[in-house]
Amino acid sequence: MPMAPTLLSPAPLITIEEARALGTRVHSPAYRRVRPGIYIEGRVWESLAGWQRYQVRVQAFTRAHPDAILCLESAAVVHDLPLFGHPRDIHVYDPDRAASRRFGDVAVHTSADGRAVQLVAGIAVTDVADTVVDLARILPPAHALAVADAAVSPAQGGSLDVDELRGRASTQCTRRGRARLELLWPMIDSRSESPGESISRAVILWSGLEAPELQREFRYEGALDRVDFFFASVGVIGESDGWGKYGLDDPAGAQQRLREEKRREDRLRRHGHAFARWDYADAVRVEPLRLALLRAGVPAVRRPRPALLATLRRNPRSLPPGQ
Repeated sequence: MPMAPTLLSPAPLITIEEARALGTRVHSPAYRRVRPGIYIEGRVWESLAGWQRYQVRVQAFTRAHPDAILCLESAAVVHDLPLFGHPRDIHVYDPDRAASRRFGDVAVHTSADGRAVQLVAGIAVTDVADTVVDLARILPPAHALAVADAAVSPAQGGSLDVDELRGRASTQCTRRGRARLELLWPMIDSRSESPGESISRAVILWSGLEAPELQREFRYEGALDRVDFFFASVGVIGESDGWGKYGLDDPAGAQQRLREEKRREDRLRRHGHAFARWDYADAVRVEPLRLALLRAGVPAVRRPRPALLATLRRNPRSLPPGQ
């Protein structure tokens, strides 16, 4: 499941100097080195999802290199933009370098176009618009859509609009990813409320199914219900589920929310709406989502785009699962 990162590391880091002062033995199997001189408890590292491990790596890098300017996925950590899996590299922007270079897992980038730089909590990063446009040029298209949606969606903390993103892209002379940007511009939607919804919408459209209305509201039986997707021609409702949607880390609260969701779905069904549900894994596999909607009655209205759907299978910029 893709997640929006948070600025701070999800687990405490300890430097070699701090370890000496505290009498902590970081040169032991109980600790894992994240960067030279910076460590994390091994059991904590093993418990983290891929995107959280990347947060830890980025946070460790900024401690070791406080003057660096982060870009691409590394800037996405700071901007709370979605990450997909565990990105391979730390990405740094150096406007003074003549050519891009790699130093281990650190990719140093330059650009003839230049990039706007801002400070966020003392960390220098390419600004949100440049970060989104740069990622949109190189990520798999559905992932790029999720990042762009997040940047324009108030529900996800976004404050940009599509015209700002297009304007920023138009000032750049690079041709890399230009066709991908042209594909994305008409698809970006500020009503998307999660990366899972964005990925699902890409699958729906590229599968040739009817384009859904997002966040449609219904007033039945004195209640106001809002749904993720509504397929107007057949009255079908589609819901993109995720563990976080019901707060399952709070068992008592989750049980109440699940009961409320069941009552909500029953209410909508009583008023003639068929339901299709899927989770993020179903969307990435494509066929489970597509079949769920077809079985609910959503029509296919155009030719599918299998080449685009195939890009959901993997993100070449991320490490294999479990790393």
